[in-house]
Amino acid sequence: MAISMTKKKSKPSKKLETKHHQFSDTLLFKILNRIPLAIFLLILIFLWSSSTTIISGKFVHVCVSSRKLNNLYCLSAGTQPNFEIPIPALNNNISTGIKEVVDIVQEVPDPIVVEQQLQVQRSWISNKDHVTSCDGKGIYVYDLPSKFNKDLVGQCGDMIPWTNFCKYFNNEAMGEPLVKLGKGWYHTHQYALELIFHTRALKHPCRVYNENKAKLFYVPFYDTLGLELVKWLENKESWQKNSGKDHVFVLGKISWDFRRKNDDVSSWGTRFLELDQLQKSIKSLIERQPWHVNDIGIPHPTYFHPHLDDDIITWQLKIIRSNRTSLVSFAGAARPDAPQNIRSILINQCNNPGTNCRFLNCSSGGCDQPESVIELFMDSEFCLQPPGDSPTRKSVFDSLVSGCILVLFDPFTAYYQYPWHLPEDHSKYSVFIEQEEVRKMKVNIIEKLKKVPLREREDMRRYIVYELLPGLVYGDSNSQLEKFQDAFSITINNLLARVNKIE
Repeated sequence: MAISMTKKKSKPSKKLETKHHQFSDTLLFKILNRIPLAIFLLILIFLWSSSTTIISGKFVHVCVSSRKLNNLYCLSAGTQPNFEIPIPALNNNISTGIKEVVDIVQEVPDPIVVEQQLQVQRSWISNKDHVTSCDGKGIYVYDLPSKFNKDLVGQCGDMIPWTNFCKYFNNEAMGEPLVKLGKGWYHTHQYALELIFHTRALKHPCRVYNENKAKLFYVPFYDTLGLELVKWLENKESWQKNSGKDHVFVLGKISWDFRRKNDDVSSWGTRFLELDQLQKSIKSLIERQPWHVNDIGIPHPTYFHPHLDDDIITWQLKIIRSNRTSLVSFAGAARPDAPQNIRSILINQCNNPGTNCRFLNCSSGGCDQPESVIELFMDSEFCLQPPGDSPTRKSVFDSLVSGCILVLFDPFTAYYQYPWHLPEDHSKYSVFIEQEEVRKMKVNIIEKLKKVPLREREDMRRYIVYELLPGLVYGDSNSQLEKFQDAFSITINNLLARVNKIE
């Protein structure tokens, strides 16, 4: 985006023209006239930049506004380069907007702090694989007024112009069956987590209908009326008892979508997670904000929803035996408007002749068919997962479910996100390459991955398929998994363990 620091001068009125000579004789004009033009421009630039640039010991934050955009857009550098923070719509008081930017910058910690918070979240992990008894583990599911959830589902046909989402709500939000991929496969929307989790919670064996017998309170909220919901909850004795500490919200979008600084209806997102009343509650999201310890990342829904243990075992055998003819693959699209994004470099390297790398272009509809994506990943040894519009990607989980070894470029894509579902030792399932190395053309991704020994690849794949895969998928609403814990069971068991530690 081109940035102009000059404004078009309006044509002076005749009245002002007649007074021009009078103004020229004023003392102010004489002083200004003595200042060299270059120095005057430097002063203007300094004043302009000082109002939009924030520099701290570990962070540089530059914000740019444009008459064509309602929002202030910011780029950061320092301990977290290329981390983009969208800022709320500007109002008439520019100082207010700047103050909001300062608040956000102050929240960004050293990565060591993020690691420490992940350790706290790992300490909440349940040491029991399966719930053998519901004593002291009652789960209460609020029956919210329909405007907070059900009404939204009823609007599936006209949520977005020219787009019908109703097909994604079939089969209890799993979508239409994908017969080609086999039993348990559905065309699930990437943001269907709220509905999938709600359906499973309603059928959990430890669900209770008496608030007084509950240990964990689940709030099935998937609308934009956040403040109204909080007011509704505050009237509940169950909320007042522990100030919401034992309440969990499961949100199917990224944390930033709920951390706007205002509720401007003309802009995306809400300030739901910024509300003071929610700071003690647990929030489970597909992408957490890594410096909020009560934000807990849980897997994106994949297309695979097993019903029985045998469904998982059958799929494990299929992908462990898969003939992987491609060394590397990337399913995605370039980001030409984001010059710091490394996707274009990866695409160019992948498209070079003789690289044994396959690129599936999502910008031309190549990723609209789940079968094409899953078959690509099943055919590949390594799957490239660079950040896109946000650090995390649903494709990370599609790759793992296909037995493909992750290649990550940003720790915020997975390492800082999912402490309950991915191990602390990232080398067991992924290869990490610094974004800056790619950006500066210091590394050829294909050549680097060729050097990973075959035995090491096999060990990583076996770990992904047999250790990780079952806990990354959400079983169907009536799943009867006994040997395995799926993503839902892991999440619920750990949430129960967490609320048991409330002081």
